[in-house]
Amino acid sequence: MAIGFSTTSAYGSLNILPDRGMTRSAKQKTRSIKFGDGYEQRSTKGINNTEETYSVSFKNRPKQDIDNIAGFLNSLNGVSSFNFTVPDFATTEEVTGVLDSSIDNEKTIKVVCDTFSQSYNNSGHNTLSATFRRVYES
Repeated sequence: MAIGFSTTSAYGSLNILPDRGMTRSAKQKTRSIKFGDGYEQRSTKGINNTEETYSVSFKNRPKQDIDNIAGFLNSLNGVSSFNFTVPDFATTEEVTGVLDSSIDNEKTIKVVCDTFSQSYNNSGHNTLSATFRRVYES
């Protein structure tokens, strides 16, 4: 699949592609112990210790498309996860040792969306911005 996500049939079974400029923020969860002599010891906190969020936007799209995206996100109530495909060049490089842009460098992750905003640009086109938070579940 291309970068983005798919909505359910109630919202048109659409493949939704975010606008260019999507951003990823990551924060490592760690434990740290500092000793009196300046020595510090660190370790990861948990097995999935990277907190990731993705800021996505859908600008100047037909009102019906934005309504479908907002309806889909509302239907999940910020609790149910959905699949989101993101660019991932690191995985290929880690496995092969070579950064090869000719390989399909994407991965699908589970995310939830509990924050989004909708702008009403004009009667025919609207904008939606959202924050997707990665979750680790089966």
